[in-house]
Amino acid sequence: MDFSTFLQQIVNGASLGSMYALIAIGYTMVYGVLRLINFAHGDIMMVGAFMTYLATSMGMPFGIAVLFGILVSVAVGILTDKVAYKPLRDAPKISLLITAIGISFLLENLFNVLFGGVPRAFDAPEYLTKVLHLGEIYLPVTVIIIPIVTVFILTSVLWVLYRTKYGMAIRALAFDIPTVKLMGANADSIITIVFILGSALAAVGGIFYAISYPSIDPLMGVIVGLKAFAAAVLGGIGSVTGAVIGGFILGFTEIFVVALFPELGGYKDAFAFFFLILVLLFRPTGIMGEDLERSRF
Repeated sequence: MDFSTFLQQIVNGASLGSMYALIAIGYTMVYGVLRLINFAHGDIMMVGAFMTYLATSMGMPFGIAVLFGILVSVAVGILTDKVAYKPLRDAPKISLLITAIGISFLLENLFNVLFGGVPRAFDAPEYLTKVLHLGEIYLPVTVIIIPIVTVFILTSVLWVLYRTKYGMAIRALAFDIPTVKLMGANADSIITIVFILGSALAAVGGIFYAISYPSIDPLMGVIVGLKAFAAAVLGGIGSVTGAVIGGFILGFTEIFVVALFPELGGYKDAFAFFFLILVLLFRPTGIMGEDLERSRF
């Protein structure tokens, strides 16, 4: 591998890792508060991509379509929490987990009925599909934008968590929900804020994924969502910074393994779960998860 190829893979890995990181943040925030692995999270990513596609096909400007996709995804996230998760908060965790899997299947089959199971082309504006050339390196505009957006979102989420009253409430809720209720805080409203943030980030990740790989289908969130979950566990589930680190590690690994060993290209999806197994075997708390019992997020 020559130096220009190496730099090209760095660029590709940063872009892919950023998309995993955006989705992983939502996983880790919901888990940090409710101790729930929201397996429907990847399908909310799919909802964001499909709703943006629907809005653009109806003639909406792309910026408005993106906002529409994010808002619908947020609405689905809130509805999922209120209808499916809230009634089961005092039930055994396995009940919540089974419900999350059920919501995932519901969304996948609903969109399969509404849009058909055939992949659809996702048309992004020309300014987002441009490819810049830096010597022998190809730089699609999205490859530049996605990591910048990810770092900005990470900074914003950390600012909310550590510099606002809502963030203080979220971190308090992560430790002890009954105590927060006794202190007069509305725990349900705080949990809703967590689902709003997580669903919005999933939608942004889904839209970027659809732009980068311009084809969408109702099952697109399954593998991507599971990889993002693996990234969250790798970074330390319950840690926002860890989720981003895990996403980047997973993205770089996936790209470089295929670049160095092309014959393993068909197995690239397996590496995410291989990492997950290794982490669970040797460091179950993840990279940033060591002090989570004392400091959430």
